[in-house]
Formats: sequence, structure tokens, C-alpha cells
Amino acid sequence: MQSPDPLVVVLATGGTIAGLADKAGDNTGYRAGQVGIAELLAALPASMRLRVEAEQVAQIDSKDADFAFWQRLAQRVAAQLARAEVRGVVVTHGTDTLEETAYLLHRVLAPAKPVVLSAAMRPANALSADGPQNLLDALALAAHADARGVLATMAGRVFSAPGLRKAHSRRLDALDAGDAGPLGRIDDGRLSRWRPWPEAEPLGLAAVARAPAQWPRVEIVLSHAGADGAVVDALLAQPPRVAGLIVAGTGNGTIHQRLEAALRRALAAGVAVRRSTRCAGGGVVDGVGDGVGDGVGAGGAGAADDALPSAGELTPVQARIELLLELLAAGRTR
Repeated sequence: MQSPDPLVVVLATGGTIAGLADKAGDNTGYRAGQVGIAELLAALPASMRLRVEAEQVAQIDSKDADFAFWQRLAQRVAAQLARAEVRGVVVTHGTDTLEETAYLLHRVLAPAKPVVLSAAMRPANALSADGPQNLLDALALAAHADARGVLATMAGRVFSAPGLRKAHSRRLDALDAGDAGPLGRIDDGRLSRWRPWPEAEPLGLAAVARAPAQWPRVEIVLSHAGADGAVVDALLAQPPRVAGLIVAGTGNGTIHQRLEAALRRALAAGVAVRRSTRCAGGGVVDGVGDGVGDGVGAGGAGAADDALPSAGELTPVQARIELLLELLAAGRTR
């Protein structure tokens, strides 16, 4: 007889949630990605009314995430979601690049089932580790009958991938969602939802099927006082040649005039450029008269007084992923 309990698959990738410190009170000098997922799950209550399968996809510090990691993870998430008996998937992940991985999975898969990223700010052997409760919450959310889309949960708050960001370097509630705020809360396995589940048109695994070594190079540059564009010129000259640039501008995506001149040279040379903001809140809102530029790598930005193409509400790292996917779809390579 088939078990009535929902099946959740945990795909482990390392991170602080699997970290170890030499001393139990050291919450900053630990080594990420040391504990296997079987050990993390064994520490959770045995009374959970759900079935859990686990797979160690990677064992890294998320600061070291790369294209190959993203491709492998997207493939494994898709494979588990395709199983009819799987209710949802949990991905254990480091917080440093969690927002990037979540957004990529959101755009590529846009799943009808829940994919919940879980993380921690303290290592597994901390005096008061936050990982076990965060993982328990993620399992409950992934098993929820109505949940769908790429989500993240931390410190009891639930977020959707769009707008997600790491907003603090040390606090246990390090994740935030900008102006949109959390999607809801989860307390003792009970979900209170305040906003709709995330939706998008899935691009599919074909969007990231190319060998990672051939993915186009997209970099982020920062506008600041005295920015002269030398970094942009260096990126244009250095192989492999940059295919796309995200500028994290000041305020509403404003850019130092010398840096903007360099970005326009890059645009004219066929490099795709998008304008975001370095501000922690808000996005870029174009004025009525602002141009939006031509398509990817089209080599022009419209009239000379038009703004560079905008990334809208996307954060700089989300804008980088969006442009990367655009370039992949357009056949651009290194």
C-alpha cells in the first residue's frame, strides 16, 4: 500500500547550513560545506509526517558557485520535479549566492511544484544553530499541498525568487525581498501566505544546456564618485571578451558621465548593457522620455540623450542572470 505521506526530495549543495567551526561559539570563522545531508536530516525530529529522499549534488561554499554548478543543480531539480510522486524539492544552499541560484531556477524552471531553498547563518555545530529549524520549515513548505514556484525560507519568513536578496551579512534573518516583502510566514509547519506564488513562463533546461565553458561572459560594474570607465575598457580588451555588462548605478540607475561614455562605447561595440541600481531598495524607473535601447548586442541605444537600457526592478545580480539567459537564447558564446 502506498504511503499517504508526501514525498520531498532534498538536494544538498553545502553552504553554512552544512558548515563546521573549530569552536562551537565561532559563528564567523567556520568552514562551509562540511556536513553531509544525511547527517543534517538525522538531526531533525523523527515525527515528521512526510517521506524524505536526499541527494548530495554538491558540497561547496556558495561564494564559489559557478555556471557548471547552476547547470547541474537545474538538471537535478528538473529531474526530481518530473517524478509524479514527488510533492516538492528542498535545496540546501549557502546564503551568499542563494538569491542568484533562486532567480536562475525561477526563470529556467518556473515549476508548478515548490522548490524551496534553505540556508543558515550559523554552522551546524554552533551553540544555537539556525539550520535545523530552517531546514524543517523548508521541508514543511515543500510538502504543502498548495505551494508552487521557487521559494526560500529563513527565520520563519517565506520569500519568492523574484526580488529576493541577502540584506544582512550576519543576522539570522539575513534574507529580504525589497519593496515586495516576504510572501508569508511558516510557524510550526503552518503557512500564512500574504502574496501570490511566483509565476513565470519557464525557459526550460534547453536555456542552460550549452557547455558552461561556452556561456557568455557577463560582468557587473559599479558607478561611484570618480568612476572613469577604465574597468569597462579593460573588460573589452581582456579575453574572453565580455558579452554583457550590468551597471549598478547610483539612485535611480544614474551613472557617472565618464563611466557612461565607456558603457556607450561597449554598447556600440556589440556588448549588451543593462542599467540597475546599487540601492538596497527600489529598482530603476525610466522617465517618460527615456529610450529603452535596442535588443541584445544590437550596437546602439537609440537617441544620444536616451538612457541606457534599464533592468527595471531587478537587482544587479538578478539582472546579470536575466541578461545571461538572453544572450544564451541569442546564441552568444565566449
